Parts: sequence; structure tokens; C-alpha cells
Amino acid sequence: MSNSSSITQFLLLPFTDTRELQLLHFWLFLGIYLAALLGNGLIITTIAWDQHLHTPMYFFLLNLALLDMGCISTTLPKSMANSLSDSRAISYLGCATQLFLFLFLITAEFCLLTIMSYDRYVAICKPLHYGTLLGSRACVHMAAAAWATGFLNSLLHTANTFSLPLCKGNALGQFFCEIPPILKLSCSHSYLRELGLILVSACLTFGCFVFIVVSYVQILRAVLRIPSEQGRHKAFSTCLPHLAVVSLFVSTGMFANLKPPSISSPSLDLVVSVLYSSVPPAVNPLIYSMRNQELKDALWKLMT
Repeated sequence: MSNSSSITQFLLLPFTDTRELQLLHFWLFLGIYLAALLGNGLIITTIAWDQHLHTPMYFFLLNLALLDMGCISTTLPKSMANSLSDSRAISYLGCATQLFLFLFLITAEFCLLTIMSYDRYVAICKPLHYGTLLGSRACVHMAAAAWATGFLNSLLHTANTFSLPLCKGNALGQFFCEIPPILKLSCSHSYLRELGLILVSACLTFGCFVFIVVSYVQILRAVLRIPSEQGRHKAFSTCLPHLAVVSLFVSTGMFANLKPPSISSPSLDLVVSVLYSSVPPAVNPLIYSMRNQELKDALWKLMT
């Protein structure tokens, strides 16, 4: 019986076995990847270049763009390389690294989205205290806490997952390394320890989600009390992009992890995993630039 010590590589789930479709998958993912790099790179460059954008909201947006670039760079390049070379393999160390980085970045991103909702809440509901509550030092500390939380959460999950004995082969039912497909290969009850960690992480995630919802309920109430239509429009224009990004992130993640087993299939699982791991990083820059006139003006000045 094989175990984790004898496994030197894992086999990822291919999108197709047809060579022409593999090349199509490569070019499609390359387009998504380049769009994500270009969009997030432009946001990072614009915010760093334009002094008018050196505010808490744009500081957090810069961090979000960095996380998005890292997140999509963790999954897509390996998948594209495998499609191009007609391979499914990823090394044991490569799989552990991919899992660690993806968990690190995705956890830090959700923490950052929670902080960004607090930023919008203070800006609209407590504008007189904005400078005090969200000074430069406080912003750096909050962003650092998001990155540190992601690192610690990922370290715990990765170390625990790869300490499990694996005896059910090395084929993963996913196009990148993720915890559930690896747990299916485990042959001991030690995986219950990882399920406990997942439950704790789920509770923390739910707490962040409740915080975001409560923040936006308070924001909506405050905006509806603004007497001028122009004031309401300006308040909504700063909140709607963030709300759209949160909705996209949460809805795709929830569907991927909570969909009923009755509708689950390898092809659907692949599509859903692409939706929550690759689409948000590519779409987020577009969402923010469409509704934010200040960012659009700064982008235009940078390009011209």
C-alpha cells in the first residue's frame, strides 16, 4: 500500500484529452491571465504614481490588486503549461507550494475585502472620524494583519494536509492543488483534524461575511438619509464597486464549496473552480475602473 512518502507527484484533472481543445484552453487561459496582469498592474501603477490617490481606500485597493495578481499567478500558469505540453503532472513539492500560496492569497483577500467594507463604513457613516480611525499607520497595520492572517491560516492547513498518509492514488479531481481533492486520497482518520481546521476557518469566514453585510446595511441607511441626489450618487459610486467585488468573490466561492452533491460532476467542478479562482482577479480591475471616475481620470492621465 502506497503512502504520502512514496508519492513524488500528483496528477491534475485535465480540461480535455483532445489536443486541439487543449491548445484552445491554453489560449483562453492566456487571455484571462494577461487581462488580469494588465488590469491589476495598471491599478497598482496608477495608485502609486498619482499623489491624489494616496488615500486609505486606494491603499487597500492597491493591496487587493497585488493579491489578485498573486492569486491568478498561482493557478493558471501551471495549468497552461500542462495543456501546452499535454501533461497532467505536478510535483509533490509543487503541489504543496501551490496549495500554500493559493490559500494564503485567497484568505488575505477576503480579510482585505472585510477591511475595505470598514473603510467605506467609516467614510460614509462617520466622516468626521475618518482621519482618526483610518490614519496611515492604522491602514498599514490593518493591511499587514490581513496578509499575516492569510499566511498563518495557509501554513496551518498546508502543514496539516500534507502530513496525512495518502494511499488512494495520486489523481486529484481538480485543475490545481486544493484541500478537498487531497483529503479524498487520505487513508486514515487523521483527516478529521483537517476538517476541524476547515470548520474553524469557515466560522471566521462567516464572521467576516456578517461584518460586511452589517457594514453595508449601515451604509445604505446613511446614504438614503443624504438630502442631495448628487451626494447619494457620489456615496454609491465609491461603494458599489467594492460591493460587486465582494458579491462575485463570495457567490463563486460559496457555490464551489456548498453546491449539492447531486449536481456535482467533474466538468461542472472544473468550470466552478475556474470561476472562483480565475475570474475575480481578471474582472476586479474592470469593476473598479468602470464606476470610479477618480481612478479613470488618473488612468487616463497616466496613459496620455
